[in-house]
Amino acid sequence: MLDVCLLGSGGMMPLPYRFLTSLMLRYNGSSMLIDCGEATQVAMKKKGWSPNPIDLICFTHYHADHISGLPGMLLTLGNAERTEPLLLVGPKGLERVVRSLLVIAPELPFEIKYREITGQEDAFEYKGYHIEAFRVNHNVTCYGYSVRIERAGRFHAEKAKALDIPLLFWSHLQKGETCTGEDGRVFTPDMVMGERRKGLKVTYVTDTRPADSITEHAEDSDLFICEGMYGEPDQLPKAKEHKHMTFTEAATLAKKAGAGELWLTHYSPSLRDPREFLHYAKEIFPNTKAGKDGRTVILNFDEE
Repeated sequence: MLDVCLLGSGGMMPLPYRFLTSLMLRYNGSSMLIDCGEATQVAMKKKGWSPNPIDLICFTHYHADHISGLPGMLLTLGNAERTEPLLLVGPKGLERVVRSLLVIAPELPFEIKYREITGQEDAFEYKGYHIEAFRVNHNVTCYGYSVRIERAGRFHAEKAKALDIPLLFWSHLQKGETCTGEDGRVFTPDMVMGERRKGLKVTYVTDTRPADSITEHAEDSDLFICEGMYGEPDQLPKAKEHKHMTFTEAATLAKKAGAGELWLTHYSPSLRDPREFLHYAKEIFPNTKAGKDGRTVILNFDEE
């Protein structure tokens, strides 16, 4: 299963009733963040989740409302006596930006590793998360992220027994490893594993105009979290000017992508209650929810 929590749903500035943007995911004992706006730690504390298992932080871009919470987060991890490396991922310039912020967090007991994205897309695996970054359309270089949890095929014990595969190899084959017995026989996963089963997928997009790359990468997402900076349809000219989206545009993307559920996020400070305008999105994509700080879901694999 995959735990997903929208820690902060605000854009531009924190408000007494709305934290700045951040998403946290937890899987198999490891956690990751996408963006780390101001007060992310407060939001996490309010939720009751710990920062200690965070192994990866991805950044969409380097506007302050998406990264200003990083120095404090790093200090908290350091004060918890973390020694494991932390991977940071983001657009070109990541290391320069982070090193500038580290002026106020100069001594950390763990290594920071950097993965800078320079092309239109990037894909990698880390701690069981299969991550795809893709370029979107903002007024600075900005990326969206799709996070997949893959699921292997079913292990067929009867095949393993019929092939006389030693029991000690079974768990290794389930992990996709090839094994060699004392008699020289080679055992491969395809000998005992069924076809790969449907996994889980979450796509997160913010600070962008609608783009084909979003529809492509959000396709068949179980959960699509997308910015809805403006709720009112008559704010479209303003959305275009500042390279953001309206509720209806986000809903249209969700419909095109065939997503399972849409959470709106990254609201303008002037948008006090997103629920007032939620009906505009639901007319296009009925399974739309107004994201809010602390909104959480547990995604489970399909039962077979």
